[in-house]
Amino acid sequence: MEYRVDKRTGNKISVLGFGTSYIAEASEKNAVETLRFAYESGVNYFDLATADGRTFSYFGKALSDVRKNVMYQLHFGADYSAGTYGWSTDRETVKRSIAWQLENLKTDYIDYGFIHCIDEVSDWEHYQKNGVFDDLMKLHEQGVVRHIGLSSHTPATIQKVLNDAPVDMLMFSVNPGYDYQKGEYAKGSVDERMAIYHRCEAENIGISVMKPFSGGQLLDASLSPFGKALTTYQCMKYALDRPGVLTVLPGASSVKQVEELLGFFEASEEEKDYSVIGSFSPAQAVGKCVYCNHCKPCPVGIDIGLVNKYYDLAVNGDAMAAEHYKGLERYASDCIGCGHCNRRCPFSVDQMARMREIADYFKR
Repeated sequence: MEYRVDKRTGNKISVLGFGTSYIAEASEKNAVETLRFAYESGVNYFDLATADGRTFSYFGKALSDVRKNVMYQLHFGADYSAGTYGWSTDRETVKRSIAWQLENLKTDYIDYGFIHCIDEVSDWEHYQKNGVFDDLMKLHEQGVVRHIGLSSHTPATIQKVLNDAPVDMLMFSVNPGYDYQKGEYAKGSVDERMAIYHRCEAENIGISVMKPFSGGQLLDASLSPFGKALTTYQCMKYALDRPGVLTVLPGASSVKQVEELLGFFEASEEEKDYSVIGSFSPAQAVGKCVYCNHCKPCPVGIDIGLVNKYYDLAVNGDAMAAEHYKGLERYASDCIGCGHCNRRCPFSVDQMARMREIADYFKR
């Protein structure tokens, strides 16, 4: 397992987390075994925006004895009073739901309490007006909720909430389809979505990734909006390469499925190489580095993807990006203009010109 540090909270989070959309499909016995296996394999971050209320008791049975070693995302607005998932901004409904979730999880605190599924600015206005946000912040002050989260699919709304609330973690839908305006939740332009990644990185707001496979569509050529299938490992690597991302939360309902996801850490770079998306990305993505590193190896050892990432972050206001750039072994100024990266780039980025631009920027 690999871990990344949430710079706001200091939490060390497994890059493979656990989404719970499908766990209720398993029997209780198998679900408990699956959750325990994930934990024993190093997964320590679990999202509880689940499809079915039974999930919470499964967690209570599987992980209550190791509660201090795991982190839960609980959602203030996810309602399970009918047994299955429902969405609500009603204050009393949310209170009852959170109390019920804590009881079934066999815990008395929440690691990340989420402002849940705010896709429209009007949703955020209702959430505040109805008192749900006030209740969340009171629990935060009391230490019941340790950190504040936000889940949303809409970049413009995310920007608004981040301006208004002290958000530590964003749960965002991240995959090549959505980033390139393909699919039901592909909200926001390419640039608007990239601005979210850059802001989160600059402000140390972690991102936990929902829908990394676009509900499975990207894994099936007949369903993929691109007409071509990607693999789970390509999608995971793509998400983990976005600025700000700490963990990816794919769903699983069996030990076997968790084992398959864990195979990501043993997979070769070729198996995780998602540069194929360059062959079916939209025109507005052409010429923009997505940090896929398909241009490797650079003859002089420049980490071209990382150099581009630090430059983009610095330009977008990340005060630490320049320091990270200084820590690299090779700089953009080391480019010899051989053209190897330009020939290999699937997004038609003129990396030689970029290296000159980046070198000039950091000299200043």
